[in-house]
Amino acid sequence: MAKAPAKSKAAKPAPAKPAPAKPVLLSGGNPQIAKAYGDAPVQAYIAAMPGWKSDVGRRLDALIVGAVPSVYKAVKWNSPFYGIEGEGWFLSLHCFSRYVKVAFFRGMSLDPIPPGGSRQKEVRYLDIHEGEEIDEARFASWVKQASKLPGDKM
Repeated sequence: MAKAPAKSKAAKPAPAKPAPAKPVLLSGGNPQIAKAYGDAPVQAYIAAMPGWKSDVGRRLDALIVGAVPSVYKAVKWNSPFYGIEGEGWFLSLHCFSRYVKVAFFRGMSLDPIPPGGSRQKEVRYLDIHEGEEIDEARFASWVKQASKLPGDKM
Protein backbone atom coordinates (compact mmCIF):
# COMPACT_ATOMS: atom_id res chain seq x y z
CA MET A 1 0.00 0.00 0.00
CA ALA A 2 1.40 3.34 -1.01
CA LYS A 3 1.19 6.23 1.40
CA ALA A 4 -0.38 9.45 0.26
CA PRO A 5 2.18 12.20 -0.25
CA ALA A 6 2.52 14.49 2.76
CA LYS A 7 0.84 17.84 2.38
CA SER A 8 3.30 20.65 2.32
CA LYS A 9 2.71 23.16 5.01
CA ALA A 10 2.84 26.64 3.60
CA ALA A 11 3.98 29.27 6.07
CA LYS A 12 0.98 31.08 7.38
CA PRO A 13 1.38 34.82 7.53
CA ALA A 14 1.62 36.07 11.09
CA PRO A 15 -1.52 37.81 12.23
CA ALA A 16 -1.25 41.56 12.03
CA LYS A 17 -0.43 43.14 15.34
CA PRO A 18 -3.03 45.63 16.44
CA ALA A 19 -1.91 49.24 16.50
CA PRO A 20 -0.85 50.29 19.97
CA ALA A 21 -3.87 51.54 21.86
CA LYS A 22 -3.93 55.05 23.19
CA PRO A 23 -3.17 55.07 26.89
CA VAL A 24 -6.16 54.96 29.17
CA LEU A 25 -6.96 58.29 30.80
CA LEU A 26 -7.51 57.93 34.52
CA SER A 27 -9.59 60.25 36.64
CA GLY A 28 -8.98 63.87 35.82
CA GLY A 29 -7.50 62.92 32.45
CA ASN A 30 -4.19 61.65 33.82
CA PRO A 31 -2.61 59.19 31.32
CA GLN A 32 -1.99 55.65 32.52
CA ILE A 33 1.59 54.88 31.50
CA ALA A 34 3.49 51.84 32.77
CA LYS A 35 6.37 52.44 35.15
CA ALA A 36 9.56 52.88 33.15
CA TYR A 37 12.78 54.88 33.18
CA GLY A 38 14.14 57.22 30.53
CA ASP A 39 12.86 59.86 28.15
CA ALA A 40 10.61 57.58 26.04
CA PRO A 41 7.97 56.86 28.72
CA VAL A 42 7.90 60.54 29.71
CA GLN A 43 7.35 61.51 26.07
CA ALA A 44 4.57 58.89 25.82
CA TYR A 45 2.93 60.42 28.90
CA ILE A 46 3.19 63.94 27.46
CA ALA A 47 1.78 62.81 24.09
CA ALA A 48 -1.18 61.20 25.91
CA MET A 49 -1.97 64.28 28.01
CA PRO A 50 -5.41 65.43 26.82
CA GLY A 51 -6.00 68.65 24.91
CA TRP A 52 -4.09 71.76 25.90
CA LYS A 53 -2.30 69.88 28.67
CA SER A 54 -0.04 68.14 26.15
CA ASP A 55 1.33 71.52 24.98
CA VAL A 56 1.95 72.48 28.61
CA GLY A 57 3.68 69.14 29.22
CA ARG A 58 5.96 69.61 26.19
CA ARG A 59 6.85 73.14 27.29
CA LEU A 60 7.56 72.11 30.89
CA ASP A 61 9.68 69.16 29.73
CA ALA A 62 11.70 71.47 27.44
CA LEU A 63 12.20 74.00 30.26
CA ILE A 64 13.32 71.25 32.65
CA VAL A 65 15.80 69.80 30.14
CA GLY A 66 17.03 73.32 29.30
CA ALA A 67 17.64 74.08 32.98
CA VAL A 68 19.17 70.69 33.83
CA PRO A 69 20.49 69.03 30.63
CA SER A 70 21.57 65.89 32.52
CA VAL A 71 18.11 65.38 34.06
CA TYR A 72 17.06 61.78 34.67
CA LYS A 73 13.45 60.91 33.79
CA ALA A 74 10.94 58.20 34.63
CA VAL A 75 7.22 57.53 34.81
CA LYS A 76 6.13 56.24 38.21
CA TRP A 77 2.61 56.09 39.60
CA ASN A 78 1.31 57.45 36.26
CA SER A 79 3.31 60.68 36.58
CA PRO A 80 6.57 61.86 34.99
CA PHE A 81 9.40 62.29 37.49
CA TYR A 82 12.56 64.31 37.01
CA GLY A 83 15.72 63.93 39.04
CA ILE A 84 19.44 63.46 39.16
CA GLU A 85 20.48 59.85 38.58
CA GLY A 86 21.58 58.29 41.84
CA GLU A 87 20.56 61.41 43.79
CA GLY A 88 16.76 61.15 43.75
CA TRP A 89 13.79 63.01 42.30
CA PHE A 90 13.20 66.74 42.57
CA LEU A 91 9.87 67.23 40.77
CA SER A 92 6.94 65.51 39.09
CA LEU A 93 3.97 66.39 36.88
CA HIS A 94 0.38 65.20 37.12
CA CYS A 95 -2.79 65.92 35.11
CA PHE A 96 -6.00 66.91 36.82
CA SER A 97 -9.33 67.84 35.24
CA ARG A 98 -8.68 71.57 35.10
CA TYR A 99 -4.91 71.94 35.49
CA VAL A 100 -1.45 70.41 35.34
CA LYS A 101 0.22 70.15 38.74
CA VAL A 102 3.99 70.47 39.15
CA ALA A 103 5.22 69.13 42.49
CA PHE A 104 8.55 70.41 43.79
CA PHE A 105 9.56 67.87 46.44
CA ARG A 106 11.77 70.37 48.31
CA GLY A 107 9.70 73.39 47.32
CA MET A 108 9.95 75.11 50.72
CA SER A 109 13.69 75.53 50.02
CA LEU A 110 13.15 77.36 46.72
CA ASP A 111 13.37 81.14 46.33
CA PRO A 112 10.72 82.37 45.90
CA ILE A 113 8.63 79.54 47.32
CA PRO A 114 6.17 78.12 44.74
CA PRO A 115 2.60 79.24 45.49
CA GLY A 116 0.75 75.97 46.13
CA GLY A 117 0.77 74.50 49.61
CA SER A 118 0.84 70.83 50.53
CA ARG A 119 0.04 68.59 53.48
CA GLN A 120 3.66 67.48 53.22
CA LYS A 121 5.99 69.90 54.98
CA GLU A 122 8.61 70.32 52.23
CA VAL A 123 6.46 69.96 49.09
CA ARG A 124 5.14 72.96 47.14
CA TYR A 125 3.03 72.99 43.99
CA LEU A 126 2.59 75.04 40.87
CA ASP A 127 -0.82 74.56 39.22
CA ILE A 128 -1.06 75.55 35.55
CA HIS A 129 -4.56 76.13 34.15
CA GLU A 130 -5.63 76.40 30.51
CA GLY A 131 -4.59 79.70 28.97
CA GLU A 132 -2.24 80.68 31.81
CA GLU A 133 1.19 81.94 30.91
CA ILE A 134 4.12 80.13 32.48
CA ASP A 135 6.73 82.44 33.98
CA GLU A 136 9.48 80.53 32.21
CA ALA A 137 12.39 82.34 33.85
CA ARG A 138 11.00 81.70 37.35
CA PHE A 139 10.13 78.08 36.50
CA ALA A 140 13.65 77.43 35.12
CA SER A 141 15.12 79.03 38.26
CA TRP A 142 13.02 76.74 40.48
CA VAL A 143 14.11 73.70 38.44
CA LYS A 144 17.80 74.63 38.72
CA GLN A 145 17.48 75.25 42.46
CA ALA A 146 15.50 72.04 43.01
CA SER A 147 18.04 69.96 41.10
CA LYS A 148 20.79 71.01 43.55
CA LEU A 149 18.82 70.00 46.66
CA PRO A 150 18.75 66.48 48.08
CA GLY A 151 16.33 64.46 45.98
CA ASP A 152 13.61 62.12 47.15
CA LYS A 153 14.36 58.42 46.84
CA MET A 154 11.13 56.84 45.61
